[in-house]
Amino acid sequence: MTYESTQPFRLPRFYMPYQARLNPHLDEARAHSTVWAREMGMLEGSGVWDQGDLDAHDYGLLCAYTHPDCDGPALSLITDWYVWVFFFDDHFLDMYKRTNDRTAGKAHLDRLPLFMPMELDTPVPEPENPVEAGLIDLWRRTVPAMSMDWRRRFAESTEHLLNESMWELSNINEGRIANPVEYIEMRRKVGGAPWSAGLVEYATAEVPTSVARSRPLRVLMETFADAVHLRNDLFSYEREVRDEGELSNGVLVLETFFGCTTQEAAEAVNDVLTSRLHQFEHTALTEVPALSVAKGLTPDQVAAVAAYTRGLQDWQSGGHEWHMRSSRYMNKEAAARSGPPLGGPSGLGAGSTDVRALLDGIGAERLRAYTHVPFQKVGPSLIPDIYMPFALSLNPELDGARARLLPWTHRMGILGEGVWDEDKLRAYDLPLCAAGLDPDGSPEALDLSSQWLAWGTYGDDYYPLIFGHRRDPAAATLCTARLADCMPVNGEEIPPPANAMERGLADLWRRTTADMTPEQRRTLKDAVEVMTESWVWEVANQLQNRIPDPVDYLEMRRATFGSDLTLSLCRTGHGPAVPPEIYRTGPVRALENSAIDYAMLLNDVYSYQKEIEYEGEIHNAILVVQNFFGADYPTALGIVNDLMTQRMRQFEHIVEHELPVLYEDFGLDREARTALDGYVEDLRNWMVGILHWHANVDRYRDDWLARRAHGFVPGRVPAPPVPLGFKNCTSGLGASGNFAGASAVL
Repeated sequence: MTYESTQPFRLPRFYMPYQARLNPHLDEARAHSTVWAREMGMLEGSGVWDQGDLDAHDYGLLCAYTHPDCDGPALSLITDWYVWVFFFDDHFLDMYKRTNDRTAGKAHLDRLPLFMPMELDTPVPEPENPVEAGLIDLWRRTVPAMSMDWRRRFAESTEHLLNESMWELSNINEGRIANPVEYIEMRRKVGGAPWSAGLVEYATAEVPTSVARSRPLRVLMETFADAVHLRNDLFSYEREVRDEGELSNGVLVLETFFGCTTQEAAEAVNDVLTSRLHQFEHTALTEVPALSVAKGLTPDQVAAVAAYTRGLQDWQSGGHEWHMRSSRYMNKEAAARSGPPLGGPSGLGAGSTDVRALLDGIGAERLRAYTHVPFQKVGPSLIPDIYMPFALSLNPELDGARARLLPWTHRMGILGEGVWDEDKLRAYDLPLCAAGLDPDGSPEALDLSSQWLAWGTYGDDYYPLIFGHRRDPAAATLCTARLADCMPVNGEEIPPPANAMERGLADLWRRTTADMTPEQRRTLKDAVEVMTESWVWEVANQLQNRIPDPVDYLEMRRATFGSDLTLSLCRTGHGPAVPPEIYRTGPVRALENSAIDYAMLLNDVYSYQKEIEYEGEIHNAILVVQNFFGADYPTALGIVNDLMTQRMRQFEHIVEHELPVLYEDFGLDREARTALDGYVEDLRNWMVGILHWHANVDRYRDDWLARRAHGFVPGRVPAPPVPLGFKNCTSGLGASGNFAGASAVL
């Protein structure tokens, strides 16, 4: 059968491993949601919808497919939530996006959190529109059945969904299309899938508080969210981009970034969608069971996590089926071009979920991530023309810091465990990095910065060499747990040391936190633990010889790079002038992440030969891109460099356009603005200092790597200096001091 397509692209072949099922209470939910929407003022007279719109969109069908097992009243309530959220989206489009009215849009969004009180007896304002009326009604009907922890998490995801609409509106006003990393992050918030995951808990089982914010549960939610949003982008491209003038669409983002055709961009979006589903399955089958054991979950709690996971799977298959049927989306030609696959799923949506796609998804594409051959000859590393708009400034105390770092590493035992020696320490020249990160710091601050860099970089080398090549994630986990004991928050005694990692951390902790409050210590400890726990994640991937999914890699790379530690120490140097809530805003988080991504991708560019050829590593962005796209080294390098450039340009855009608006929105005084401007300058120094360091040290040079290759070969890896698990940490040495610079794992 041939036909003439009028669509901007043909829908790709989707990977969907789950069977869609329909809730038997569909008619009840449809009828209830129609009455409810009219009571809330969302239909005739709203200026947004009428009865025909609601019937055509068929949110009852969406919820019946995505929540197939809940009872009638629960399905009706969930359907009301989806009617509300889609009405909010269309209402915001008509009232504020089409008119580019940012001021009124912000005022509308600022009121909505008032209608989600943690305690139901808290007074709320009188609703002024259908969005407000619907929200308070739904909140009061939902939260009595849920814990306070769920209420906080659901309110947070709802606020993200609402507030990040301003990000979309600002981009429309400026005619700006996001870069791919920015888009994935922001789409999670504005797209609402984390919010949907909260309703999955309502429909299935609430996850235990002890694991709700853990990495495995977070990854389940994020992979679910990314797949839901990217699928929606494929189906809604025609309506959003052609009709609404929307710029927040993944197909448009990749079309712009790669300079490719719309069809090629759609296929690439589908590849990312498939990879996220693979990551969901991997996490559910490997990390979630291990988490249950590690946290000692009861059988009922394990069952709750399993029910929640199944609920997310149902949402994926049901959401796909609804997209194939709803009048909101580009789906008319999908069923016409292929029938149901033999032996595969049946139903309307199965036409785009054929056997070939299923076999591709579970076969060659999936296995490619596990078939990398380590220690291949790839070098020397190719260094492209790297975009850097900022000028370098070096601390004049650099030579003194170089002289003082060597005796400190000897005292801590860092040069006595067979991982590093003096030649390596000289080749790494970590004080040079510190001098660029903190050009105005005192000698004491520069020493502390150099030592944090030495400790973090040593740990980054130590974990893969000691635990990774030995395939021993259990020892890595134990080592990480013991490092946590070296960082007391309330003045507890630090136990005796087992090795240089613990001795060095205890010393740095005592001197860095001497003048900190317990709250500041807790923030810093959390930051260090994020980094050390991410090193265990790397060891687990080494054990499986698994190249990470691209999105998971970028997000975990921030942790392995020590980014939270960097930001925590950097913020501390600016004191209380900047309110804590400012650091939690979208613009500041985007500013930090763009700087972090630039620096970590820069590191991957310079360290490619070192990691791939000499260390047998799999955690490198260029290798991840090679694996994902099936590209060669120069092509993957070009993609990574383009992404680096886009992240730097985003950093510049935020400083120029978004921070001034943030200052006005929060009414920041001169002192707070000056402090935040100083923080921006610290991030600039951080990026340019890291670039200068990479370009001027021997650590990544071909000739030095060839001379020291014996230090990386498996089978000649040094053993841990003491049996792990029998000793703890010590308080360390050195005078107390303040650290206002930044650190990174390089």
